[in-house]
Amino acid sequence: MKQDSIDRHVARWRGELDYVDPVHEAIVGRLMILGRHLSGTRAVAHADTGLDRPSFKVLLALRRVGPPYVASPSELAAYLGLSRGALSARLGPLEDDRLITRALDRDDRRRVHVRLTPKGRRAFDRHARLEGRAEADLLDVLSPADQRRLADLLHELVLAVETS
Repeated sequence: MKQDSIDRHVARWRGELDYVDPVHEAIVGRLMILGRHLSGTRAVAHADTGLDRPSFKVLLALRRVGPPYVASPSELAAYLGLSRGALSARLGPLEDDRLITRALDRDDRRRVHVRLTPKGRRAFDRHARLEGRAEADLLDVLSPADQRRLADLLHELVLAVETS
């Protein structure tokens, strides 16, 4: 089997750090490399679409609620883990670019509705497709069965983190 940078890293440290489990070190090191790779491909998608990560996340939150892609600022702030003020700062540029609209509720003028516009949906879809292509390019080196196996193994690790 061809060696990667993590094989060489583990080999260099194997004799020096006898308390480091080489299998654990190999897994974590490879996950870190893959995380950096995915971050880089997402950065390319952000540059190509002109949507920064915070803006994309707002569009994602609106798209996630489904048609008609409307949510209150409180719902969006909770989903994104932001204060209402931080969310408002993100909404302004999206509204200026006509990717979202904000409108007062007809029955209760104290309530505001944030809506994903058709232009915003197209921007989201374009960006999501770019990210999806980059992810497919990475994962397609594995067979469908190996992809499923990897998904299952990572599921177990995420459950361990989320339930601890």
